Amino acid sequence: MKRSDAAALAGACGLGAWTAFGVLTVMVGRDGRPLFADAGLLSWSVGHRPVVAVALARGLTATGTGVVPFALAALAGIIAGRTLRQRALAAALCLGCLGAGQALRYRVMAVVARPRPPVAGWETHASGWSFPSGHATTAGLTAGLLVIAVCLRGPRRRAPLVLIIGGWGALVGLTRVFLGVHWSTDVVGGWLFALGWLGVCLCAAGWWLPERFTLGMTDTGTAHGRTEQRGAAGNRTGTAREQTVGPRELTDVARGEKELHAPDDPGRRGRSRPA
Repeated sequence: MKRSDAAALAGACGLGAWTAFGVLTVMVGRDGRPLFADAGLLSWSVGHRPVVAVALARGLTATGTGVVPFALAALAGIIAGRTLRQRALAAALCLGCLGAGQALRYRVMAVVARPRPPVAGWETHASGWSFPSGHATTAGLTAGLLVIAVCLRGPRRRAPLVLIIGGWGALVGLTRVFLGVHWSTDVVGGWLFALGWLGVCLCAAGWWLPERFTLGMTDTGTAHGRTEQRGAAGNRTGTAREQTVGPRELTDVARGEKELHAPDDPGRRGRSRPA
């Protein structure tokens, strides 16, 4: 895919996600009360919490914060690169994308200042404001980076791996509602935020990174132009070689052609016979 097409597609996806996130943010920021099915989903989660399910949810939600997302983001960069230099650059860009996204998300949380659900329904520790969900945002960004890396350099049958990565990112967000520390719209806002930020980062990488560092994206027009230039250079080289042939070589060639096409001399044939 051409770099310009990939950047335009990423920018369009990011713009759509940001638009939906902006609308949801305005609705949440009015009074911070539950929206849509927030209260119903939270009540269902509180009433359906087997001990095993709570333990699994706590273990899964722990992977959406701390060192694990940054380690997976670095792994995404290593998978995406071909050479050692590309892998180092890609890992740094993935870590920068994740870190900057988290910083921006903190700022949005402070501005919206939405309260969390009642503490009586919590099954795990939580801190800070509620919207957007930090675990959902972080897991969504990390899963998106891994999916992009796998699509660029992964095996041919990568659909199961992509589904596993995407399922992990989605389940981390859902555990926040199941454990009672977030409203469902907080999780949806985190997913939209992650998709929008990924689109912005990919669009910026496609437009501003040097061509040799854009992994999996090629500029077809530029490559075609370079091929034509190489062909023209080859033709000029061949013409120059023909022009460097000296007059002696041309004379020898002409003499050989003359002897080849010259008619036989009857007298010479007669003299060649024995008397």
